[in-house]
Amino acid sequence: MEVPTRFRTLEWAEVLGLEVPVADTRLSRLLGLALLARGRAGPGLLIPSCRSVHTFGMRFRLEIVFLDPKRRVIELRSDVPPQRIVRCSQAAAVLEFPSPI
Repeated sequence: MEVPTRFRTLEWAEVLGLEVPVADTRLSRLLGLALLARGRAGPGLLIPSCRSVHTFGMRFRLEIVFLDPKRRVIELRSDVPPQRIVRCSQAAAVLEFPSPI
């Protein structure tokens, strides 16, 4: 699978056993996985310094994992549909990836 253009310049990190791009630019944080087809979303996206995400523009449902500063799971939201805002006030980062079909 080819990496989407918007992720090519990003650093990558291993989180919960997944190798994912790290959204550390304004555009990568704003777009996240929005507007991508499920097959192009790859393994997901880590969004550091984040407590909430939106699913506007999503073409598939997401698994959203809120992480503490040591990247341990503090909350999981499964099968989140498009057009939602999801928050966790204690989160230090968010990992998002496509929900299983």
